[in-house]
Amino acid sequence: MSAPTSARPAPALVSGLRMTLLHTRFQVLENLRVPVAIVGSAAFPALTMLVFIVPQAAVAQDAAAATSAVAQLCVFSAMSVSLFTHGAGIAEERALPWDTHLRTLPVPSGPRFLARVLTGAFFCVLGVVPLLVLAALLTEATTTPARFLAGVAALVLAGVPLLALGLAIGYSLPSKAALAVAQVLLLPLAFAGGLFLPPEVMPGWLRAISTLTPTRAGRDLVVGAATGGDVPGTALPVLVGWTVVLAALAVLAQRRDEGRRFR
Repeated sequence: MSAPTSARPAPALVSGLRMTLLHTRFQVLENLRVPVAIVGSAAFPALTMLVFIVPQAAVAQDAAAATSAVAQLCVFSAMSVSLFTHGAGIAEERALPWDTHLRTLPVPSGPRFLARVLTGAFFCVLGVVPLLVLAALLTEATTTPARFLAGVAALVLAGVPLLALGLAIGYSLPSKAALAVAQVLLLPLAFAGGLFLPPEVMPGWLRAISTLTPTRAGRDLVVGAATGGDVPGTALPVLVGWTVVLAALAVLAQRRDEGRRFR
């Protein structure tokens, strides 16, 4: 006996899911075909650890301090991938004939946009692998399996507003402008968010500003999850607020870009 029609998935939903997974697969493979871009985004956080963390015995040889430092740099790696691989990268792809061809096909743009989000999440997690390897080999950073999984989940949540920022840049600006904006935003957001230096060493005025940035909120969430420490009460509301605002900007930028192409 066949199942009732109401129990079957809607054909449009199944088709949209298939298209999203297909575009995700294509985008992941397309990025992997240019490994220098992925290596570059992952190398900067790894080099930062080698230069600023490993030589400091007081940090590298202290389990709690080393674990916090690694968690901070994981957020920095996610931001680097979001701004460059999926911010400047999307802007470059929009200028290619292939992207124009995809827009002429009789399919909605939603699956491609969702595929960007999934691809970004994949590469954000992939980008922290060098950091974890260096941390295991050269520092006393340690965590439990449960805290490690919690840290990965927190990193994905922390990366969502950063990925949305990259998408907004990629869909709003031409490639050269997008690259420049990504470069301008990277270091200020990293320093203000406490990704290079602990927030405790910041002056009071900078610490107050820091708590309102998405990088600081993501940093506090990931460090708390990885170390089992307390997470400030401002972290989650700030992260959710930035996620809503930047996601709305990304969707608006994508829709405006689609509209401009067909005028």
